Amino acid sequence: MFSESWYRVASQRLCLRPGVRVRRQNFRGERWFVLENPFTNEFYRMRPAAYEFVARLRADRSVGEVWQACLERSPDEAPGQEAVLQMLSQLYLFNLLQYDNASDVAALFSRQKKRQQQELRSRLLNIMFMRFPLLDPDRFLVRTLPYMGRLISAAGAALWLVVVGLGIKTVMDHFPALREQGQSVLTPANLPLLYVGLILIKTIHEFGHAYFCRKFGGEVHAMGVMLMIFTPVPYVDATSSWSFRERWKRVMVGLAGMIVELFVAAIASFVWARTAAGTVHNLAYNMMFVASVSTVVFNINPLLRFDGYYILSDLVGIPNLTQRAGRQLRYYAERYLFGLTREQSPALNRREGAWLSVYGVVSGVYRIFVFGGILLAIGDHFFLIGVVMAAVCFISWVTVPVIRFCRYLASEPRLERQRTRAVSVSAGLIAAALVLLQFIPFPSHFRAPGVVQATVWTEMVTAAAGQVVEMVAAPGSPVKMGQPLVRMVNPEIDLEMKQAVAAVQEVDARIRLALSGTGADLRPLRQRLIALSNRVEKLRYDQSSLVLTSRQDGLWVAPELKDAVRRWVPKGTRLGILVNPAAFRFTATVPQEDVDALFARHINGAEVRLSGQAAAALKITSWQTIPGAQRTLPSPALGWRGGGDVPVAPDDPHGQKAAEPFFEVRAEFAPTDAVAMLHGRSGRIRFDLDSEPLLPRAVRRLRQLLQKRYQL
Repeated sequence: MFSESWYRVASQRLCLRPGVRVRRQNFRGERWFVLENPFTNEFYRMRPAAYEFVARLRADRSVGEVWQACLERSPDEAPGQEAVLQMLSQLYLFNLLQYDNASDVAALFSRQKKRQQQELRSRLLNIMFMRFPLLDPDRFLVRTLPYMGRLISAAGAALWLVVVGLGIKTVMDHFPALREQGQSVLTPANLPLLYVGLILIKTIHEFGHAYFCRKFGGEVHAMGVMLMIFTPVPYVDATSSWSFRERWKRVMVGLAGMIVELFVAAIASFVWARTAAGTVHNLAYNMMFVASVSTVVFNINPLLRFDGYYILSDLVGIPNLTQRAGRQLRYYAERYLFGLTREQSPALNRREGAWLSVYGVVSGVYRIFVFGGILLAIGDHFFLIGVVMAAVCFISWVTVPVIRFCRYLASEPRLERQRTRAVSVSAGLIAAALVLLQFIPFPSHFRAPGVVQATVWTEMVTAAAGQVVEMVAAPGSPVKMGQPLVRMVNPEIDLEMKQAVAAVQEVDARIRLALSGTGADLRPLRQRLIALSNRVEKLRYDQSSLVLTSRQDGLWVAPELKDAVRRWVPKGTRLGILVNPAAFRFTATVPQEDVDALFARHINGAEVRLSGQAAAALKITSWQTIPGAQRTLPSPALGWRGGGDVPVAPDDPHGQKAAEPFFEVRAEFAPTDAVAMLHGRSGRIRFDLDSEPLLPRAVRRLRQLLQKRYQL
């Protein structure tokens, strides 16, 4: 209720500026008041008890007198002195307060300078999304609203549903071609068209916000350029929608950009599907790509402060969601760690407090991953720019917060009586974190993909071309050596056989005729007879090869053979494999970043878990590492083309050549009835290592990443 800094404002005579507009809003059944400064297009929300205090401020009454009157009138709802101090300072910075004092003019300049400094710090902290206002589009919007506003209606909604529905159908019909073209989106040749598509989509997106805001009675007085990841894109300031009393209007303004984006993307899909390869075709694809990626990653995502964030804030009825989540986390720290028992939670109840805490933590972690991925992607294509961005982000996200936190511990008035405890607790937590990360070992392991292979197995390949007419042995059944598996026919071999036999008989007759004469040269005829006899033997072998027989005892595995019946298969076609079901091994591919653990660290044990039966672990009895890096995968199922995790070379149509070298590990295990042993079944092997602290492990991974991607 009381504050040690109350004396600074108790005698001041303040009041709201005459031009301030006040609107009422309802959030989660609770009334709020929105103060709007029409000159700066800035807004400030407050609860009824706070507004009752602010509305009573007059030039002939001091702040202390007004607060005492509110306390006598509503002792349970009146804001405390600390809350009043914080509220008045924010209203002062927003230029919403006025007081008659000789130093007011100087204070205005000081206040403006402080605001500019805050804006500069905000830009530096938000380095990837810096904004620069350039013009006021409100007059243009007013002149064109009678035409564009007709689309913001029930008829416009019906048109949007039809166009977007047809666009989705077009995308589904041409999805393979879309996916194939998506592999070349970030190539240098496509980057100019990608940027043009980005500018067009984002310009239409921002005008969607502006027209919806103007349609519902708001004003849009700022339009400019935002450096989104150092890429100039347009933006508009539609914050006047915050003052709308109806929640659905505020939500519609937030959705407007995505609504327009999807409409234009649907039209672009029609153009893309009906044009040949060229500039227009590629530009239409880039516009579709930008609309989909930006909507999912940025706009609709409530964890970043874009459209989805404000939509969620209105839907759940919690304004200033990020700030309140931060204040909630700060409240927990100050109350339970620093011992400030007089602090009040910004949440209305425990459930809301827990929700705000979870949102604050999750959004913070998500931003780290998103921006980290953006930095790596930029560094892959523009290394120098990526280094500069990483340095700036480190300063703004690490250095500046650390300095501000140290300043908070050293000079925050609210910590005056608990400063020693706050410093001690902070130092203790930092020390505990360092000890936990640097010195306490945690279980360590790494995994590698692989496949189950029989120790003895034979590929059954056709030795001659022919048509498959019968599966003599059913796939999946045990067979004996020499047992027929598949029967094929080839009429051409029969005709060639008859022709070759006739030719042998003819040459044999000529030899006999020559023997009855005198002086005949029999050498050419005998050489031709030998060649024709070899031809007959080759054709007889081909005829016998039309019946594919087992070369060993084992299990006949041919899952695709039924699709080959009545089809012509060329010579060398793989029809199936024969495996010995008594002994299997697991062949794994270990990537280069885990090779140091494979060779230089002690491995305590290993186990295999197969896809589809991950709950059952197969204990490894022994393993062998094949020396030397390899590129050919043990099975195409491990590569991207086969649905695996290993990147494959784009020039390999079979998907069995890895994009990066790997080391092969062959592990032996004892089969069990609990797991189905199938040759070629994929899974993962896990190697258990000695325990290791987390920080050295993370540093090693970071060094491997930098060395792999940037050769640092």
